[in-house]
Amino acid sequence: TRPRRLSVTQVETWMRDPYDLYARRILELKALDPLDSDPGAAELGILVHRALEAYVRAHAGGPPEDPEAALLACGRAVFEAEGTPPGVRAFWWPRFVRIAGWIAERESSGTTAARRRFAEVEGSLELAAPHDTFTLKAKADRIDLTPEGTLTILDYKTGMPPSAKAIELGFAPQLPLEAAIAEAGGFPKVPLAPVARLEFWRLSGAEPAGEIRPVKDDPAVRAAVALEGLEALVARFDDPETPYLARPRPKWAGRFSDYDHLARVQEWAAAEDGGEAES
Repeated sequence: TRPRRLSVTQVETWMRDPYDLYARRILELKALDPLDSDPGAAELGILVHRALEAYVRAHAGGPPEDPEAALLACGRAVFEAEGTPPGVRAFWWPRFVRIAGWIAERESSGTTAARRRFAEVEGSLELAAPHDTFTLKAKADRIDLTPEGTLTILDYKTGMPPSAKAIELGFAPQLPLEAAIAEAGGFPKVPLAPVARLEFWRLSGAEPAGEIRPVKDDPAVRAAVALEGLEALVARFDDPETPYLARPRPKWAGRFSDYDHLARVQEWAAAEDGGEAES
């Protein structure tokens, strides 16, 4: 019953909170959405991602004459297709307008110059493991083939990108693992080329509307280290004696999980705070 196919984001969950992965993928428990709930930050992220996907696909060879107008057109189409409630749209649309303006500035200045751009591109990589072959999957937000013939892998974040420390310690392996897939030719639609840059684009629509946060160090080194860590993780959990613990390293656990109540996180935390008498 152990998962043999996981995405790069699910690998991050596996590292930070194995019980979350156990409940979701092995027990197959899924949280229901609250009744009559308003769209939240996650839905905003989905809208932004879909609008940028439409824009990059329409202009894969380079930016149009008026990037901002093209971005806004894609945004309007996505917002209308999703049937965003008027009250929510009134709050979110100005944010997207600011995001579009920020991206358009970079498009017009040549900062994002590329021979070819690929949006929401799927890839995979197979790894040998003690129990059976393990497949790593990814859907990269965007990959650019630069004029120099190298690859830049981008990830859009409408929230906060991971810290440099989290990436360094391996608790945010998404982009390094995507680089490993690219280095192995695992993105069929993307030419095989060395990965020169890994970037998070923080697109908050606030002030500033956007920010580029590159991953430090050589992407090839980051990719190799992340892949080595994943292979060790797979091998460890292929051992039937390895438990799927809840938040084994609380400092690096996610801020929220649908399964914290099932893992009785608050109860155990209270017991620890109360000392041995309550243990």
